[in-house]
Amino acid sequence: MTNNDILRRLRYCFDLNDNKMIGIFAQADLKVSRAEVSDWLKRDDDSAYRNLNDRTLAIFLNGFINEKRGKREGPQAEPEKRLNNNIILKKLKIALNLKAEDMLEILGLTGFQLSKHELSAFFRKAEHKHFRLCKDQVMRNFLHGLQLKYRPNPEQAADFSWDEE
Repeated sequence: MTNNDILRRLRYCFDLNDNKMIGIFAQADLKVSRAEVSDWLKRDDDSAYRNLNDRTLAIFLNGFINEKRGKREGPQAEPEKRLNNNIILKKLKIALNLKAEDMLEILGLTGFQLSKHELSAFFRKAEHKHFRLCKDQVMRNFLHGLQLKYRPNPEQAADFSWDEE
């Protein structure tokens, strides 16, 4: 999954308009324009499409945490230069204040089954012997589950395409 795809899906799941998205970036101390946000949200085959780099998505996710949980005292978390699905999943877990059971329930909404042990392996340090990489299939199902949980209206769901990439 691309960073742009993740941003598009989060925007849809939480019904974020341009102003709200700009505000989320601002929560993590990054000023972005409406044009930048629009270009990141365009389809890959659009000539105005701009690739969203890892650091910028990390800033958005940090802002999303601040938006949902409140800005913490002191210096802000330093955005990662490189992201993977494990980090993105962890940031979404923090932002939405989810426990393992909540995450498994969200995945279950899509019919995707995962054990608590398999889920916890995604949150371990990379050096840990039980660490596992979170594959795109898990991320795609988790984001789809978020959509089912936070935006369950079937008429709205029909307006959005869940392309397999």
